Amino acid sequence: MTETFRWFGKSDAVTLSDIRQSGATGVVTALHHIPNGEIWPIEDIETTKNEILNAGLEWSFIESIPIHENIKLHQGDYAKRIENYKQSLINVAKCGVKNVCYNFMPVLDWTRTHLFWELEDGSTALRFDKIEMAVFETYIMQRNDVEKDYDEAILAKAKQRYEAMSKTEIQRLKDGILKGLPGTVDDLDIPTFKKMIAQYKDLSHSDLKSNLSYFLNEIIPLAEELGVKMAIHPDDPPFDIMGLPRIITSERDLDDLVGFIDSPSNGITFCTGSLGANKKNDLSKMIEKFKNRIHFLHLRNVKREDDGSFYEDHHLEGSSDMFEIVKAVLKIEKERNISLPMRPDHGHQMLDDLKHNNSYAGYTAIGRLKGLAELRGLSLGISKSGII
Repeated sequence: MTETFRWFGKSDAVTLSDIRQSGATGVVTALHHIPNGEIWPIEDIETTKNEILNAGLEWSFIESIPIHENIKLHQGDYAKRIENYKQSLINVAKCGVKNVCYNFMPVLDWTRTHLFWELEDGSTALRFDKIEMAVFETYIMQRNDVEKDYDEAILAKAKQRYEAMSKTEIQRLKDGILKGLPGTVDDLDIPTFKKMIAQYKDLSHSDLKSNLSYFLNEIIPLAEELGVKMAIHPDDPPFDIMGLPRIITSERDLDDLVGFIDSPSNGITFCTGSLGANKKNDLSKMIEKFKNRIHFLHLRNVKREDDGSFYEDHHLEGSSDMFEIVKAVLKIEKERNISLPMRPDHGHQMLDDLKHNNSYAGYTAIGRLKGLAELRGLSLGISKSGII
């Protein structure tokens, strides 16, 4: 696997020099200053590419060129936004950057209720708490018809939890869900968020899949002509939240995806954390099944809980068998004679990083460095053992 690190640009507390010291050879980044849906200028692409090259690294994957909400909704100026997307693909290809990660999640990117949830060892992790999600939807967001999406037991626990929460805890929950990462959405307030959510009120899962199919049939022929690999990221969490449909959560959804248009450019970012939060997913089996469409790897582990909650565990621990996952990856790399770009995802905040609050949650340096070292050792051990 080709080792990479995500970098959020000059605003990132983790520098390109830090990434170089991690042993990674590649950088995963985007033009975060370009508004969602606008064209990426060649000059800006070249500037970022050269900055990475001058640090002794390569721009391995774009993560991401965000998809405008009007494309997902298939409304308004969606046709213009698709043309803008095509031009951005043309421009990145001209600059020699030909791997693009994207997602089709409505309104929000990944969602967590806790950005700094303390673990037993004193480090912090990202966490999705089903009860607190119900608290947010019922009492903070005050979403209509919330009872359709939660059973009575969860709603009763949510009421009890809300009544016991302090103002600080309520603000923490609100901030955790509404805080956007660069390149996704800006930080949101409740009225704006509710307005964005309302646009999807009458959009079913099949409607959203149809809109994704339309988008892919527009851009994939061009991507294939340009030699650009598109790699969709699964929905995170892999189930509906806030009344929003999630459509890339399972093996069946990935079957639908590759069936929308048959092209090597229509590929997958295989995120073991997002897919691993769905207990029905057999990750090793899925890697083998979709081996010719996996273009990018996000390797992380989550610990699932019985009520649908989960938290980001250590990379080699959690509910998914990382040994079997890496073994399956190395097997398909050998068969395809390739090295797939991989990044260690969502590391814990730990050690010296606990003293600083200037990194994006899940993207502190030391936790990801630990994850990278563990994954590197696991990969080397499997390779040297002759198992593959």
